[in-house]
Amino acid sequence: MEHLDLKKRANEIRKGIITAVYHAKSGHPGGSLSATDVLTYLYFREMNADPQNAQKEERDRFVLSKGHAAPGLYSTLANRGYFPVEDLAGLRHVGSYLQGHPDMKHINGVDMSSGSLGQGISAAVGMALSAKLDGRDYRVFTLLGDGELQEGQVWEAAMFAGHRKLDNLVVIVDNNGLQIDGTVEEVCSVYPIDDKFKAFGFRVICVKDGNDFTQLAAAFELAKERQGKPTAVILKTVKGKGVSFMENQVAWHGTAPNQEQYQLAMEELEQEGNVLCQR
Repeated sequence: MEHLDLKKRANEIRKGIITAVYHAKSGHPGGSLSATDVLTYLYFREMNADPQNAQKEERDRFVLSKGHAAPGLYSTLANRGYFPVEDLAGLRHVGSYLQGHPDMKHINGVDMSSGSLGQGISAAVGMALSAKLDGRDYRVFTLLGDGELQEGQVWEAAMFAGHRKLDNLVVIVDNNGLQIDGTVEEVCSVYPIDDKFKAFGFRVICVKDGNDFTQLAAAFELAKERQGKPTAVILKTVKGKGVSFMENQVAWHGTAPNQEQYQLAMEELEQEGNVLCQR
């Protein structure tokens, strides 16, 4: 089965997300689950990143611009070996280093603190520019939500990146179509996303199924080909992917499961894991 190893890892990461949010009794499972597959691909296949040397100068950088999806990043980092998986249950607890949004000062593997929407991409652009000025070869990846594109700062950063031809920058949009108040189209449409990034000087790669590893692999292979301009990878994903009763349900944008829902979700993921192990 193609990309079986990545599918197994993504399933474990989804377990970590559900566990973290359940024990915190707060958090954002929907957008963490929709982004799980791309986070898995980046950290286990694409990025030059080493948990044993998390601050090495030549590492690729990652900025979670949609910082509320921290459970997804934390579970990915934990499963990659940056810190113990068991610590995920401490999310948002007093005394835990796993805050509600990424904190570069206290969490191993976090390259930039984020949370205020629109600011993460600006930090990523600055990192990409720094690499260019210093003659370094690392790449910078940043993940945005589609609702986040409603922030004007996103487009200021995009304009600058296109103008400076930052071809070491990859902007990823998790287009799951839902934000806290409803569908992106109804709240304040950001479409067409691809044409907007093209207008700011980006090469655009659209992925019809951003939860499919074959399509992700093809997209990031294309993104490696630097063409003198930044790249935007737009992923059509499913909010709550991997937990049936959470999929495409706006209520799960920022709601923690109760005990019964937690058990149902974990049972589904356990079953999926067993299926994958038999292949």
